[in-house]
Amino acid sequence: MSVAAIEVVDLVKRYASRAAAVTALGGVSLRIEQGEFFGLLGPNGAGKTTLISIVAGLARATSGRATVMGHDVVADYRAARSQLGVVPQELVFDPFFSVRETLRIQSGYFGIRHNDAWIDEVMAALDLTGKADANMRALSGGMKRRVLVAQALVHRPPVIILDEPTAGVDVELRQTLWAFIRRLNREGHTIVLTTHYLEEAQALCGRIAMLKAGRLIALDETRNLLRRLSGLRLALRHRGALPLALEPAVIERGEGRAVLRLARVEDVESTLAALREHGVAIEDLEVGHADLEDVFLQLMADDRQRIAA
Repeated sequence: MSVAAIEVVDLVKRYASRAAAVTALGGVSLRIEQGEFFGLLGPNGAGKTTLISIVAGLARATSGRATVMGHDVVADYRAARSQLGVVPQELVFDPFFSVRETLRIQSGYFGIRHNDAWIDEVMAALDLTGKADANMRALSGGMKRRVLVAQALVHRPPVIILDEPTAGVDVELRQTLWAFIRRLNREGHTIVLTTHYLEEAQALCGRIAMLKAGRLIALDETRNLLRRLSGLRLALRHRGALPLALEPAVIERGEGRAVLRLARVEDVESTLAALREHGVAIEDLEVGHADLEDVFLQLMADDRQRIAA
């Protein structure tokens, strides 16, 4: 078996507090193969960033182990970190340097000299060339995030972790970023993505792991996860309460809106008839197939029911 890009085995992380110990990770095990485009999903507080921090050497696990390209992140931390590039959620930058200087300094952290050709290529791919000599303080939030991506790539790591890379950025940056990241993945780089934009994960990731409260509740190929919810989704904007008979089909609701899961196309008409019969006015509707968001919500709901039982 080839060396895994990232492997974590029985990873546990507990934080002590005055009230009680908090378990951020409760024995997570997973293996990410080289060349994968892998999604790591979960609600806030699920343990995604804690897992990434341990893999990146920014936090120590309470127990268990983690490796990057076969290198233990504790025992062989220098080699492990040299194989990894991480784009963090937070905008962290040094305000005293230009973009090019920032990337040259980042290269130096990894002992790389005369790296300007690759720096120029990365800046061009991320549309940063025009800002190469601009001070970091003068950049917009979206431009600063592009620089974070460039910093993670400057030493050409085989494994790249993107922690919410498109949070709060414009459509242009998303398209530019994903075009470049897809290219890197085609060239053999392993990509690990955490995101709350589930449509991105569905379009990009071949396999997905879902965390909740520090536990791994799903790990499978994206297409297999989507098959778990066969049938259709009926999204409604309505006035009036839904009839009780339709409540079991509701997978999402809000003020004046609901999403129902239906088993067959034929169920659309019977559902609409039930709504008309109970005087529910339909303002808008959309019929489509189940997507990753539906799967995510269903898995979270199933886990709540399992814990309650």
